[in-house]
Amino acid sequence: MDIRREDGIAMIVAMMAMLLMTALGLALVLTTSSETMIAGNFRNSSEALYAADAVLERSMDDILTVADWNKMIDPTTPGGMAQSAFIDGKPLSDERRLPDGSTIKIDEAVNMANCQRTAPLCTDADMNANTAERPWATNNPRWRAYAYGYLTDMLPASDTINSPFYVVLMVADDPSETDGNPARDGVTPCPAPPADQTGCNPGTGVLALRAEAFGPNGAHKIIEVTVARTDTTELERGYTGQRGQDEQNRRARKSAVQTPGKALTMQTLDMGSGGIH
Repeated sequence: MDIRREDGIAMIVAMMAMLLMTALGLALVLTTSSETMIAGNFRNSSEALYAADAVLERSMDDILTVADWNKMIDPTTPGGMAQSAFIDGKPLSDERRLPDGSTIKIDEAVNMANCQRTAPLCTDADMNANTAERPWATNNPRWRAYAYGYLTDMLPASDTINSPFYVVLMVADDPSETDGNPARDGVTPCPAPPADQTGCNPGTGVLALRAEAFGPNGAHKIIEVTVARTDTTELERGYTGQRGQDEQNRRARKSAVQTPGKALTMQTLDMGSGGIH
């Protein structure tokens, strides 16, 4: 056998070249697919934020019509608790199916907000527990579903909204209260400084709102807001948090209403938890 013969070398070179081109092609496909997924997730995340903000704006119109805010937070209210006109009419325990086939249950979302688990139902002890996420003990907010539905149903008889998101708005007594009763609004408002504030309740006339938006591929945004009554027909509003699905609330509230404004003007990326504030 003559080892100097070169028969078949062209096939070997062609096969090596084909393997190299295949590897390059696969790398290009993977890169393109990853970029497409990243862009899709970013789009869903942004749309979820706007969806949560939309149910906030929609619900505030209904909140303005409720003269006694205790009717929204007190489960013993005669005739039942007040709700927004924007509800889908199904029991809270029923599944809501999203266009991508995933499902959510409102009662589980409320349970998660109250004691960081979906089941079993939160007890009084669970909701009064002093934790990093809920450091106000007996004044911890006890969230209740006030408005909920598909975003496409927010404007009846209209096809102007094209969104796959389902939104929920929860209400609770503001945890800046000092009365130890999360089912009743405060009675004695605090006067403006430098007046004597002894014996007053800083959470009087203040509600906590929590808007959640659920979308395709696990997209989920939460916005928390405090609203306070004013002498006009407006509500004073302050954003207290905007988080991703896996991030818990770790703030310490310093006042009843924080940063009043009409928009969320700042976001910061937390590299530790990967969440967006």
